Amino acid sequence: MPHPDRLAAILAGERTALARAISMLENDARGAAALRAALRGRCGRAHVLGITGAPGAGKSTLIGALLGAFLGRGLKVAVAAVDPSSPVSGGALLGDRIRMGSHAGHENCFIRSLSARGQLGGLSASTGAVVDLLDAAGFDTVIVETVGAGQSEVDLARLADTRVVLCPPGLGDEVQALKAGILELADLLVVSKADHPLAGRTAAELRDMLALRRHGGAHPGAGTWQPRVLEVDAAAGTGLEALLEAIEEHRRAIGCGRRLQAREAEADTADTAALCARLAARDPFVTSLGGEFAGARPGAAEVALAIRAQHLNFNGTCHGGVIFALADTAFGLASNSRGRLAAGIDAHVTYHSAVHEGERLLARAREISRSRKLAVYRVDVERADGTLVAAFTGTVFITGAHPAGEGTSSRSAGGA
Repeated sequence: MPHPDRLAAILAGERTALARAISMLENDARGAAALRAALRGRCGRAHVLGITGAPGAGKSTLIGALLGAFLGRGLKVAVAAVDPSSPVSGGALLGDRIRMGSHAGHENCFIRSLSARGQLGGLSASTGAVVDLLDAAGFDTVIVETVGAGQSEVDLARLADTRVVLCPPGLGDEVQALKAGILELADLLVVSKADHPLAGRTAAELRDMLALRRHGGAHPGAGTWQPRVLEVDAAAGTGLEALLEAIEEHRRAIGCGRRLQAREAEADTADTAALCARLAARDPFVTSLGGEFAGARPGAAEVALAIRAQHLNFNGTCHGGVIFALADTAFGLASNSRGRLAAGIDAHVTYHSAVHEGERLLARAREISRSRKLAVYRVDVERADGTLVAAFTGTVFITGAHPAGEGTSSRSAGGA
Protein backbone atom coordinates (compact mmCIF):
# COMPACT_ATOMS: atom_id res chain seq x y z
CA MET A 1 0.00 0.00 0.00
CA PRO A 2 1.46 3.44 -0.92
CA HIS A 3 2.19 5.84 1.91
CA PRO A 4 -1.13 7.54 2.86
CA ASP A 5 0.26 11.04 2.26
CA ARG A 6 1.59 10.03 -1.15
CA LEU A 7 -1.71 8.43 -2.14
CA ALA A 8 -3.64 11.49 -0.90
CA ALA A 9 -1.42 13.75 -3.05
CA ILE A 10 -2.07 11.57 -6.10
CA LEU A 11 -5.83 11.56 -5.54
CA ALA A 12 -5.72 15.35 -5.11
CA GLY A 13 -4.07 15.66 -8.52
CA GLU A 14 -0.82 17.23 -7.32
CA ARG A 15 1.49 17.48 -10.31
CA THR A 16 4.70 16.33 -8.66
CA ALA A 17 2.99 13.33 -7.09
CA LEU A 18 1.37 12.40 -10.42
CA ALA A 19 4.66 12.70 -12.30
CA ARG A 20 6.51 10.48 -9.82
CA ALA A 21 3.71 7.92 -9.76
CA ILE A 22 3.62 7.71 -13.56
CA SER A 23 7.38 7.15 -13.66
CA MET A 24 6.94 4.35 -11.13
CA LEU A 25 4.25 2.72 -13.27
CA GLU A 26 6.23 3.15 -16.49
CA ASN A 27 9.30 1.48 -15.01
CA ASP A 28 7.29 -1.11 -13.07
CA ALA A 29 9.41 -0.04 -10.10
CA ARG A 30 9.08 -1.35 -6.56
CA GLY A 31 5.71 -0.21 -5.23
CA ALA A 32 4.03 -0.09 -8.66
CA ALA A 33 1.90 -3.17 -7.97
CA ALA A 34 0.76 -1.74 -4.63
CA LEU A 35 -0.16 1.54 -6.31
CA ARG A 36 -2.22 -0.27 -8.96
CA ALA A 37 -4.06 -2.12 -6.21
CA ALA A 38 -4.72 1.10 -4.30
CA LEU A 39 -6.25 2.69 -7.41
CA ARG A 40 -8.74 -0.14 -7.92
CA GLY A 41 -12.22 0.96 -6.97
CA ARG A 42 -11.31 4.63 -7.45
CA CYS A 43 -11.67 4.62 -11.25
CA GLY A 44 -14.54 4.88 -13.69
CA ARG A 45 -15.57 8.53 -13.53
CA ALA A 46 -13.31 9.99 -16.21
CA HIS A 47 -14.24 9.90 -19.88
CA VAL A 48 -11.32 8.36 -21.80
CA LEU A 49 -11.01 9.84 -25.28
CA GLY A 50 -8.69 7.93 -27.61
CA ILE A 51 -7.10 9.66 -30.60
CA THR A 52 -5.33 7.51 -33.17
CA GLY A 53 -4.43 7.57 -36.84
CA ALA A 54 -1.57 7.44 -39.28
CA PRO A 55 1.67 9.35 -38.58
CA GLY A 56 1.36 12.95 -39.70
CA ALA A 57 -2.44 12.95 -39.67
CA GLY A 58 -2.50 15.85 -37.21
CA LYS A 59 -3.30 14.06 -33.94
CA SER A 60 -1.31 16.38 -31.68
CA THR A 61 -2.67 19.50 -33.38
CA LEU A 62 -6.23 18.24 -32.91
CA ILE A 63 -5.59 17.40 -29.25
CA GLY A 64 -4.21 20.88 -28.69
CA ALA A 65 -7.45 22.35 -30.06
CA LEU A 66 -9.59 19.97 -27.97
CA LEU A 67 -7.63 20.89 -24.86
CA GLY A 68 -8.42 24.55 -25.34
CA ALA A 69 -12.11 23.78 -25.82
CA PHE A 70 -12.38 21.46 -22.79
CA LEU A 71 -10.47 23.85 -20.53
CA GLY A 72 -12.69 26.68 -21.74
CA ARG A 73 -15.67 24.69 -20.46
CA GLY A 74 -14.11 24.38 -17.01
CA LEU A 75 -13.16 20.71 -17.28
CA LYS A 76 -10.05 19.12 -15.80
CA VAL A 77 -8.19 17.40 -18.65
CA ALA A 78 -5.17 15.10 -18.73
CA VAL A 79 -3.27 13.86 -21.79
CA ALA A 80 -1.28 10.64 -22.01
CA ALA A 81 0.60 10.95 -25.29
CA VAL A 82 2.45 7.82 -26.39
CA ASP A 83 5.58 8.84 -28.27
CA PRO A 84 8.08 6.77 -30.23
CA SER A 85 11.03 5.67 -28.11
CA SER A 86 14.36 7.43 -28.29
CA PRO A 87 16.96 5.06 -29.77
CA VAL A 88 19.48 6.49 -27.28
CA SER A 89 17.68 6.64 -23.94
CA GLY A 90 14.60 4.49 -24.60
CA GLY A 91 12.44 7.36 -23.34
CA ALA A 92 9.74 9.35 -25.12
CA LEU A 93 10.82 11.87 -27.76
CA LEU A 94 8.39 14.43 -26.28
CA GLY A 95 7.20 15.77 -29.62
CA ASP A 96 3.61 16.03 -28.38
CA ARG A 97 4.49 18.38 -25.52
CA ILE A 98 5.85 20.86 -28.05
CA ARG A 99 2.54 20.99 -29.94
CA MET A 100 0.41 21.16 -26.76
CA GLY A 101 2.73 23.42 -24.79
CA SER A 102 0.39 26.42 -24.75
CA HIS A 103 -1.91 24.57 -22.34
CA ALA A 104 0.70 22.81 -20.20
CA GLY A 105 0.74 25.50 -17.51
CA HIS A 106 -3.04 25.59 -17.01
CA GLU A 107 -4.04 24.54 -13.51
CA ASN A 108 -6.68 22.14 -14.86
CA CYS A 109 -4.39 20.50 -17.42
CA PHE A 110 -1.78 17.77 -17.07
CA ILE A 111 0.23 16.45 -20.04
CA ARG A 112 2.55 13.47 -19.95
CA SER A 113 4.48 11.79 -22.75
CA LEU A 114 4.90 8.03 -22.44
CA SER A 115 7.55 6.04 -24.27
CA ALA A 116 6.24 3.19 -26.44
CA ARG A 117 9.40 1.20 -25.54
CA GLY A 118 8.93 -1.12 -28.47
CA GLN A 119 5.38 -2.09 -27.53
CA LEU A 120 3.18 -2.88 -30.53
CA GLY A 121 -0.41 -1.71 -30.75
CA GLY A 122 0.08 2.08 -30.64
CA LEU A 123 0.25 2.26 -26.80
CA SER A 124 2.86 1.52 -24.17
CA ALA A 125 2.63 -1.36 -21.70
CA SER A 126 1.88 1.08 -18.88
CA THR A 127 -0.76 3.24 -20.62
CA GLY A 128 -3.72 1.50 -18.97
CA ALA A 129 -2.26 1.95 -15.49
CA VAL A 130 -1.48 5.62 -16.22
CA VAL A 131 -5.07 6.20 -17.37
CA ASP A 132 -6.33 4.62 -14.13
CA LEU A 133 -4.07 6.95 -12.16
CA LEU A 134 -5.32 10.07 -13.95
CA ASP A 135 -8.92 8.87 -13.60
CA ALA A 136 -8.49 8.40 -9.84
CA ALA A 137 -6.81 11.81 -9.60
CA GLY A 138 -10.08 13.50 -10.54
CA PHE A 139 -9.65 14.47 -14.19
CA ASP A 140 -12.94 14.76 -16.08
CA THR A 141 -11.45 13.76 -19.42
CA VAL A 142 -8.32 11.73 -20.13
CA ILE A 143 -7.09 11.99 -23.72
CA VAL A 144 -4.88 9.18 -24.96
CA GLU A 145 -2.87 9.75 -28.12
CA THR A 146 -1.28 6.72 -29.77
CA VAL A 147 1.93 6.42 -31.69
CA GLY A 148 1.06 6.70 -35.38
CA ALA A 149 -1.08 3.60 -35.85
CA GLY A 150 -1.66 1.25 -38.75
CA GLN A 151 -4.13 -1.43 -39.70
CA SER A 152 -3.49 -3.93 -36.91
CA GLU A 153 -2.70 -1.55 -34.04
CA VAL A 154 -6.02 -1.56 -32.21
CA ASP A 155 -5.07 -1.62 -28.51
CA LEU A 156 -6.85 1.71 -28.07
CA ALA A 157 -10.17 -0.06 -28.67
CA ARG A 158 -9.89 -1.83 -25.31
CA LEU A 159 -8.87 1.29 -23.40
CA ALA A 160 -10.90 4.27 -24.64
CA ASP A 161 -14.59 5.04 -24.11
CA THR A 162 -14.76 7.13 -27.28
CA ARG A 163 -12.40 6.24 -30.11
CA VAL A 164 -11.51 8.89 -32.69
CA VAL A 165 -9.58 7.86 -35.79
CA LEU A 166 -7.95 10.75 -37.64
CA CYS A 167 -7.65 10.31 -41.41
CA PRO A 168 -5.58 12.67 -43.56
CA PRO A 169 -7.09 13.81 -46.88
CA GLY A 170 -6.29 11.78 -49.95
CA LEU A 171 -6.46 8.28 -48.49
CA GLY A 172 -7.95 7.01 -51.74
CA ASP A 173 -7.54 3.26 -52.16
CA GLU A 174 -5.79 3.13 -48.77
CA VAL A 175 -9.26 3.17 -47.18
CA GLN A 176 -9.74 -0.37 -48.48
CA ALA A 177 -6.44 -1.45 -46.92
CA LEU A 178 -7.22 0.18 -43.59
CA LYS A 179 -10.88 -0.65 -43.13
CA ALA A 180 -10.23 -4.09 -41.64
CA GLY A 181 -8.17 -2.49 -38.86
CA ILE A 182 -8.45 0.73 -36.90
CA LEU A 183 -11.17 2.26 -39.10
CA GLU A 184 -13.61 -0.50 -38.15
CA LEU A 185 -13.09 0.24 -34.46
CA ALA A 186 -13.75 3.97 -34.76
CA ASP A 187 -16.67 5.67 -33.05
CA LEU A 188 -15.83 8.88 -34.90
CA LEU A 189 -13.87 9.18 -38.15
CA VAL A 190 -12.33 12.63 -38.50
CA VAL A 191 -10.88 13.86 -41.78
CA SER A 192 -8.11 16.26 -40.76
CA LYS A 193 -6.98 19.36 -42.63
CA ALA A 194 -10.50 20.04 -43.88
CA ASP A 195 -9.23 22.92 -46.04
CA HIS A 196 -7.35 20.45 -48.25
CA PRO A 197 -8.87 19.97 -51.74
CA LEU A 198 -9.17 16.21 -51.23
CA ALA A 199 -10.80 16.38 -47.78
CA GLY A 200 -14.37 16.20 -49.12
CA ARG A 201 -13.59 13.24 -51.33
CA THR A 202 -11.94 11.36 -48.43
CA ALA A 203 -14.95 12.03 -46.21
CA ALA A 204 -17.28 10.70 -48.91
CA GLU A 205 -15.21 7.51 -49.26
CA LEU A 206 -15.32 6.95 -45.52
CA ARG A 207 -19.09 7.42 -45.44
CA ASP A 208 -19.42 4.87 -48.25
CA MET A 209 -17.29 2.47 -46.21
CA LEU A 210 -19.56 2.94 -43.19
CA ALA A 211 -22.62 2.28 -45.31
CA LEU A 212 -21.12 -1.01 -46.50
CA ARG A 213 -20.26 -1.93 -42.91
CA ARG A 214 -23.85 -1.37 -41.77
CA HIS A 215 -25.07 -3.74 -44.45
CA GLY A 216 -22.42 -6.29 -43.45
CA GLY A 217 -23.03 -6.25 -39.71
CA ALA A 218 -23.11 -4.12 -36.59
CA HIS A 219 -20.18 -2.02 -35.45
CA PRO A 220 -18.24 -4.12 -32.91
CA GLY A 221 -19.19 -3.13 -29.38
CA ALA A 222 -21.08 -0.05 -30.53
CA GLY A 223 -24.57 -0.96 -29.35
CA THR A 224 -26.98 1.49 -30.95
CA TRP A 225 -24.25 4.01 -31.84
CA GLN A 226 -23.64 4.54 -35.54
CA PRO A 227 -20.11 5.80 -36.33
CA ARG A 228 -20.01 9.05 -38.23
CA VAL A 229 -17.58 11.05 -40.35
CA LEU A 230 -16.62 14.65 -39.63
CA GLU A 231 -14.27 17.12 -41.31
CA VAL A 232 -12.09 19.26 -39.05
CA ASP A 233 -9.39 21.87 -39.57
CA ALA A 234 -7.94 22.00 -36.04
CA ALA A 235 -5.56 24.86 -36.77
CA ALA A 236 -8.39 27.11 -37.97
CA GLY A 237 -11.04 25.71 -35.61
CA THR A 238 -13.29 24.68 -38.49
CA GLY A 239 -15.56 21.77 -37.57
CA LEU A 240 -14.25 21.65 -33.99
CA GLU A 241 -17.60 22.44 -32.36
CA ALA A 242 -19.33 19.67 -34.32
CA LEU A 243 -16.65 17.23 -33.17
CA LEU A 244 -17.08 18.29 -29.54
CA GLU A 245 -20.84 17.76 -29.80
CA ALA A 246 -20.33 14.30 -31.33
CA ILE A 247 -17.88 13.34 -28.56
CA GLU A 248 -20.35 14.42 -25.89
CA GLU A 249 -23.21 12.63 -27.62
CA HIS A 250 -21.18 9.43 -27.71
CA ARG A 251 -20.25 9.81 -24.05
CA ARG A 252 -23.91 10.09 -23.11
CA ALA A 253 -24.81 7.08 -25.27
CA ILE A 254 -21.99 4.73 -24.21
CA GLY A 255 -20.89 6.02 -20.81
CA CYS A 256 -17.49 5.80 -19.14
CA GLY A 257 -15.36 2.96 -17.86
CA ARG A 258 -15.36 0.69 -20.92
CA ARG A 259 -11.85 -0.55 -20.01
CA LEU A 260 -12.98 -1.47 -16.48
CA GLN A 261 -15.87 -3.54 -17.78
CA ALA A 262 -13.47 -5.40 -20.09
CA ARG A 263 -11.14 -6.14 -17.18
CA GLU A 264 -13.98 -7.47 -15.06
CA ALA A 265 -14.98 -9.78 -17.90
CA GLU A 266 -11.40 -11.03 -18.18
CA ALA A 267 -11.21 -11.56 -14.42
CA ASP A 268 -14.33 -13.74 -14.58
CA THR A 269 -12.66 -16.10 -17.06
CA ALA A 270 -9.07 -16.20 -15.86
CA ASP A 271 -7.30 -15.71 -12.54
CA THR A 272 -3.74 -14.99 -13.56
CA ALA A 273 -2.17 -15.49 -10.15
CA ALA A 274 -3.95 -18.80 -9.63
CA LEU A 275 -2.91 -19.98 -13.10
CA CYS A 276 0.76 -19.16 -12.49
CA ALA A 277 0.66 -20.71 -9.03
CA ARG A 278 -0.63 -23.96 -10.55
CA LEU A 279 2.03 -23.91 -13.26
CA ALA A 280 4.81 -23.34 -10.70
CA ALA A 281 3.52 -26.12 -8.44
CA ARG A 282 3.56 -28.59 -11.35
CA ASP A 283 7.17 -27.77 -12.30
CA PRO A 284 9.55 -30.33 -10.71
CA PHE A 285 12.60 -28.19 -11.41
CA VAL A 286 11.14 -25.17 -9.60
CA THR A 287 10.32 -27.41 -6.65
CA SER A 288 13.82 -28.94 -6.52
CA LEU A 289 15.43 -25.52 -6.82
CA GLY A 290 13.42 -24.24 -3.86
CA GLY A 291 11.76 -21.43 -5.78
CA GLU A 292 8.67 -19.84 -4.26
CA PHE A 293 5.91 -18.36 -6.41
CA ALA A 294 5.44 -14.77 -5.19
CA GLY A 295 2.69 -13.34 -7.42
CA ALA A 296 1.58 -12.60 -10.96
CA ARG A 297 -0.56 -10.41 -13.17
CA PRO A 298 -1.04 -10.54 -16.94
CA GLY A 299 2.41 -10.35 -18.49
CA ALA A 300 4.28 -10.31 -15.18
CA ALA A 301 5.36 -12.75 -12.48
CA GLU A 302 7.59 -12.87 -9.40
CA VAL A 303 9.53 -15.82 -7.97
CA ALA A 304 11.63 -15.80 -4.77
CA LEU A 305 14.51 -18.01 -3.63
CA ALA A 306 16.35 -18.29 -0.32
CA ILE A 307 20.01 -19.11 -1.06
CA ARG A 308 21.17 -22.25 0.73
CA ALA A 309 24.34 -24.36 0.66
CA GLN A 310 23.02 -26.43 -2.25
CA HIS A 311 22.98 -23.30 -4.44
CA LEU A 312 26.68 -22.40 -3.94
CA ASN A 313 29.55 -22.94 -6.38
CA PHE A 314 33.14 -23.97 -5.61
CA ASN A 315 33.99 -20.38 -4.65
CA GLY A 316 31.30 -20.29 -1.98
CA THR A 317 28.98 -17.84 -3.76
CA CYS A 318 25.66 -18.51 -5.48
CA HIS A 319 26.07 -20.45 -8.71
CA GLY A 320 25.33 -18.37 -11.80
CA GLY A 321 23.18 -21.18 -13.12
CA VAL A 322 20.92 -20.89 -10.08
CA ILE A 323 20.41 -17.18 -10.66
CA PHE A 324 19.74 -17.84 -14.35
CA ALA A 325 17.25 -20.59 -13.44
CA LEU A 326 15.42 -18.29 -11.01
CA ALA A 327 15.12 -15.57 -13.67
CA ASP A 328 14.13 -18.13 -16.29
CA THR A 329 11.38 -19.46 -14.02
CA ALA A 330 9.87 -15.99 -13.61
CA PHE A 331 10.22 -15.50 -17.39
CA GLY A 332 8.37 -18.78 -18.07
CA LEU A 333 5.51 -17.95 -15.72
CA ALA A 334 5.11 -14.37 -16.99
CA SER A 335 5.12 -15.47 -20.63
CA ASN A 336 2.46 -18.15 -19.93
CA SER A 337 0.36 -15.92 -17.66
CA ARG A 338 -2.12 -15.05 -20.41
CA GLY A 339 -3.22 -18.65 -20.79
CA ARG A 340 -1.42 -19.34 -24.07
CA LEU A 341 1.63 -21.57 -24.23
CA ALA A 342 4.78 -19.51 -24.83
CA ALA A 343 7.96 -21.30 -25.87
CA GLY A 344 11.26 -19.60 -25.12
CA ILE A 345 13.43 -19.03 -28.20
CA ASP A 346 16.12 -16.66 -26.88
CA ALA A 347 17.54 -15.57 -23.52
CA HIS A 348 20.42 -13.46 -22.25
CA VAL A 349 21.61 -12.66 -18.72
CA THR A 350 24.12 -10.22 -17.22
CA TYR A 351 25.39 -10.57 -13.65
CA HIS A 352 26.02 -7.53 -11.48
CA SER A 353 27.04 -8.78 -8.04
CA ALA A 354 27.83 -11.95 -6.11
CA VAL A 355 25.25 -13.58 -3.81
CA HIS A 356 25.97 -15.46 -0.60
CA GLU A 357 24.29 -18.13 1.49
CA GLY A 358 21.43 -16.80 3.61
CA GLU A 359 20.46 -14.03 1.19
CA ARG A 360 17.01 -13.97 -0.40
CA LEU A 361 16.48 -13.14 -4.07
CA LEU A 362 13.40 -11.99 -5.94
CA ALA A 363 13.07 -12.36 -9.71
CA ARG A 364 10.59 -9.84 -11.17
CA ALA A 365 9.58 -10.55 -14.79
CA ARG A 366 7.57 -8.10 -16.89
CA GLU A 367 6.43 -7.94 -20.49
CA ILE A 368 8.23 -5.34 -22.60
CA SER A 369 6.56 -5.86 -25.97
CA ARG A 370 4.05 -8.26 -27.49
CA SER A 371 2.80 -9.04 -30.96
CA ARG A 372 0.52 -11.82 -32.16
CA LYS A 373 3.33 -14.40 -32.20
CA LEU A 374 6.30 -12.97 -30.26
CA ALA A 375 6.77 -11.37 -26.85
CA VAL A 376 9.84 -9.94 -25.11
CA TYR A 377 10.35 -9.96 -21.34
CA ARG A 378 12.81 -8.43 -18.89
CA VAL A 379 13.59 -10.00 -15.54
CA ASP A 380 15.36 -8.17 -12.71
CA VAL A 381 16.83 -10.37 -9.98
CA GLU A 382 17.19 -8.35 -6.78
CA ARG A 383 18.22 -8.76 -3.17
CA ALA A 384 15.68 -7.99 -0.44
CA ASP A 385 17.03 -4.40 -0.24
CA GLY A 386 16.42 -3.87 -3.97
CA THR A 387 20.05 -4.22 -5.09
CA LEU A 388 20.20 -5.53 -8.65
CA VAL A 389 21.96 -8.90 -8.84
CA ALA A 390 21.25 -9.85 -12.46
CA ALA A 391 19.27 -8.67 -15.48
CA PHE A 392 17.70 -11.17 -17.87
CA THR A 393 15.96 -10.66 -21.21
CA GLY A 394 14.06 -13.33 -23.09
CA THR A 395 11.90 -13.78 -26.18
CA VAL A 396 9.08 -16.29 -26.59
CA PHE A 397 7.08 -17.68 -29.48
CA ILE A 398 3.35 -17.63 -28.63
CA THR A 399 1.47 -20.75 -29.72
CA GLY A 400 -2.26 -21.29 -29.99
CA ALA A 401 -2.24 -23.98 -27.31
CA HIS A 402 -2.91 -23.86 -23.57
CA PRO A 403 -0.26 -24.73 -20.97
CA ALA A 404 -0.41 -28.37 -19.87
CA GLY A 405 -3.47 -29.05 -17.75
CA GLU A 406 -4.98 -25.64 -18.57
CA GLY A 407 -7.45 -26.42 -21.37
CA THR A 408 -7.29 -29.08 -24.02
CA SER A 409 -3.55 -29.07 -24.68
CA SER A 410 -1.24 -31.69 -23.23
CA ARG A 411 1.95 -29.88 -24.18
CA SER A 412 4.60 -28.70 -21.74
CA ALA A 413 4.02 -25.50 -19.78
CA GLY A 414 7.66 -24.47 -19.89
CA GLY A 415 8.01 -20.93 -21.20
CA ALA A 416 11.76 -20.66 -21.27
